[in-house]
Amino acid sequence: MDYRSVKIAATGTYIPPMVVTDRDLEERLQLPPGWIEKKTGVCKRHYALGETQSEMAAKAILNALRSVNLTMDDVDCLVGANGAMEQAIPSNAALTKEALGVKNAIPAFDINSTCLSFVVAMDIVSHMIAAGQYNRVVIFSSDIASNALNWDHKESCVLFGDAAAAVVVERETDANGAKILASHMATYIDGVHLAEVKGGGTKLHPREYREENRTDYLFHMEGEKLFRLSMQYIPALFNVLLDTAQCKIRDIDLVIPHQASLLGMRLIQRNLRVPDERFMVTIREYGNTIASSIPLALHEAISQSRVKRGDRLMLFGTSAGLSIGGMILVY
Repeated sequence: MDYRSVKIAATGTYIPPMVVTDRDLEERLQLPPGWIEKKTGVCKRHYALGETQSEMAAKAILNALRSVNLTMDDVDCLVGANGAMEQAIPSNAALTKEALGVKNAIPAFDINSTCLSFVVAMDIVSHMIAAGQYNRVVIFSSDIASNALNWDHKESCVLFGDAAAAVVVERETDANGAKILASHMATYIDGVHLAEVKGGGTKLHPREYREENRTDYLFHMEGEKLFRLSMQYIPALFNVLLDTAQCKIRDIDLVIPHQASLLGMRLIQRNLRVPDERFMVTIREYGNTIASSIPLALHEAISQSRVKRGDRLMLFGTSAGLSIGGMILVY
């Protein structure tokens, strides 16, 4: 087994102060009381109000660094792992570096796999650290979903929230310490159009925006089809991860999924036969926060003392593409 001796040294988050409850949205959308929680499992979510993704990211990063008495002067590289772009060019990482006021020449770049961006970034960055390219890297995920929601599509617009999360990753010097045991990702093109924003790129340029095609510039998801397709492929992901890590699901101390939907997570939890105390759920309080979903849940688990050093964690999720991916690591 090819371990990567990489350690999650710190985590931090930033949650916008504006709270939007189910009742707020049920009144807006003229839905019966309780409809949203029954349909999605979400009770409340937070919306950014005048904040940018880079500003949110900077706050999460500073919270993470301060928790271990570090500054950006101690960081070799800044990696954005977002599901959406603040603007087309430059990268979210460059904009976040500006928001942090970092003037030194450390590289700043993005890794994008929509909702799986954090896991993919962790995988790539861990190889770079293990190879000696960097000693300490900050990975951040910061997404604002609220301004791209299609309010005519009730099942999806009530699901999402805004948040930012950051993780400080560094080389582990203790051979018996933290490490990544396994990682795997796969993309299946039969789901490539099941979750998308068609407009805004070079195919459907912003100058082509018209009132009659405005929904092309908003998020669209065929939730049921995406869920059914994901469930076809997720069992194979678990098999690869567990086989590579040479462990069983009972050896995993905490499973941290992408908070896509409560129904989907509960079905996966039952299939894995993982009890509630070993399965992290934050969707009720935050909704689906896209790429920040997994690092936010990781931060919450650490803050609630549900994770301790030496524990084995499984991170996994799905993303537009259709992609599935995950990793098993020793925290």
